[in-house]
Amino acid sequence: MKPPAGGSGKGGAVDPSLPRFRCQECRRALVVVGVESYADRLPAHAAPGNHASSVQGSVMGASKMDNSYVVLSRQNKSQGPRIPPRPPSAAAAHTDPSQSTRAIEGSYIVLPPPAASIYKTPASEGGGAQLTAPSGNSNNPSQGNNSGFHSSVTVLKRAFEIASSQTQVEQPLCLECMRVLSDKMDKEIEDVNADIKAYEACLQRLEQEPYNILSEADFQKEKQKIEEEEKKLKAAIEEAEKQYSEVSSEMKDLEIKSKQFEELEERYWHELNSFQFQLTSHQEERDAVFAKIEVSQVHLELLKRTNVLNDAFYISHDGVIGTINNFRLGRLSNVEVEWDEINAAWGQAALLLHTMAQYFTPKFQYRIKIHPMGSYPRVTDIHNNTYELFGPVNLFWSTRFDKAMTWFLTCLQEFAEFAIRLDKENNVPPEKALKLPYKIDGDKVGSHTIVLSFNKNENLTKALKYMLCNLKWVLYWFI
Repeated sequence: MKPPAGGSGKGGAVDPSLPRFRCQECRRALVVVGVESYADRLPAHAAPGNHASSVQGSVMGASKMDNSYVVLSRQNKSQGPRIPPRPPSAAAAHTDPSQSTRAIEGSYIVLPPPAASIYKTPASEGGGAQLTAPSGNSNNPSQGNNSGFHSSVTVLKRAFEIASSQTQVEQPLCLECMRVLSDKMDKEIEDVNADIKAYEACLQRLEQEPYNILSEADFQKEKQKIEEEEKKLKAAIEEAEKQYSEVSSEMKDLEIKSKQFEELEERYWHELNSFQFQLTSHQEERDAVFAKIEVSQVHLELLKRTNVLNDAFYISHDGVIGTINNFRLGRLSNVEVEWDEINAAWGQAALLLHTMAQYFTPKFQYRIKIHPMGSYPRVTDIHNNTYELFGPVNLFWSTRFDKAMTWFLTCLQEFAEFAIRLDKENNVPPEKALKLPYKIDGDKVGSHTIVLSFNKNENLTKALKYMLCNLKWVLYWFI
């Protein structure tokens, strides 16, 4: 066997009708070459009519191949000694001169007769082990060659099948695969020989050991002892099987409980995640509410410190003259103040005192009524007599105006006394309780009278300034 060649070799082009074989190990393509060298194996008087039968019969009756050949590939020619092909026999001289006998290209390994015998089959199987060359028919050379060649291929295939069955190795094989296989089989043979030697050594050692032959009684005792041990072992096995069944049942119960526990755990984690999400949402909402409360408290404190009355009624002074909302209340000899401004100032003072008194009604006994009417306020005394608290008035005849100012001052004193009494009820410390800076006594504030008749402008202006100062202190207490 040799690998297929695409071009022409030394002996000419390879016939494309030749069958291709593959190595069963490396799957390299192999073809049969040199078949024409066996043409001398056929008899010269083969008739064309019965060519197939004559080829088979003459092959089986002709001289047989002395050896079997394994054809090497081209690249393996240098790996071993070249064995030349067999010389043609005398029958080859009678072949057709028109057909040139091509020498077998490739190298060959000659197998020994025992190995070559695997390629030989009885004639009764329909073919021989010989590779025959096609007959040299003068009438139709190509037909004769093809018939003989196909017979040879049939024999070759049969030989491969027999070789495979005898060696337990798929045939054909190339030289490299055959060498690998040979090394592997040699290694297996060495291992088997080593095992055989070990077994023989063990057998010799056992043969050399002395044998203790027991008596019948000892044998029965040993037998009974072994039977008892066997019974114990059987009982132990039964007990182990019983325990195994119990353990298996417990395992099943535990698996069921484990699944239930896993379901509970999964549900627990789901509920925990949901709870944590809700908790986070509530905490964020709570923080937002706390932030709003804090802002609201800041605003509340600001509002607590802010009073409408304090902003609506700003009490101050302009030198000696007291003012309320920038309206001067009083006049001097060198500072002439119009009555319209004085009336507006009295209107603001009356509105302030009336508002504070109304806030504490009915706790505060509002006996003296003040009627704020813009720049024309009036005062009603305890006898329901009403007096005008606005001007202009005659300096020599101002009784009603003087009584209105006096009753206003009395109402302010009563409200201050109510505030002091309320602080005592609420246990306000003395340093925080209301205390008027200027004492009110009848128509006097401090040491100055508030009446207009026969009074100096400077004294009246100071009295009005002290009155506004007491009103401011009452306003701070109210706030």
